[in-house]
Amino acid sequence: IPTVNILIKKPEILLFFFSMSFFLSLGQDGSIKINKSKELDSIIKLKKELNSKIQNLRIQIYTGSREESEITIKQYKNLFTDTTAQIIYETPNYKVWVGNYYTRLEADKKLVEIRKKFKSAFIFRPEYKEIIEEEIKEKSEEEIN
Repeated sequence: IPTVNILIKKPEILLFFFSMSFFLSLGQDGSIKINKSKELDSIIKLKKELNSKIQNLRIQIYTGSREESEITIKQYKNLFTDTTAQIIYETPNYKVWVGNYYTRLEADKKLVEIRKKFKSAFIFRPEYKEIIEEEIKEKSEEEIN
């Protein structure tokens, strides 16, 4: 333990070490340089495209006749302007689907709000076939307009 005795007897040495550590910490400029490859940029772009096409969780607020589904979707759009709403036809019923949620927590929060007006609303995950049919319908509607 001779080094401890030296530091205690010679406070100048202790002061020197503290001051050096302080000045070394001030010598950093805080800049960071990130090198990323073009492949990484293309992977990020591809991931964004895939995420935009993923249809995760939805909420169904109505199933039944066409007339009632149109009335229901109008009511929904008047009450909730922050999410999408669509009428989907699955023989023999029309269904009103709302939102596109990526997490169950996000969908649950919205379901609590929606159930205040639409008591039979529930969360579901559409099947891939339903998603394709929905995209075809949207494209045909865009061509008409």
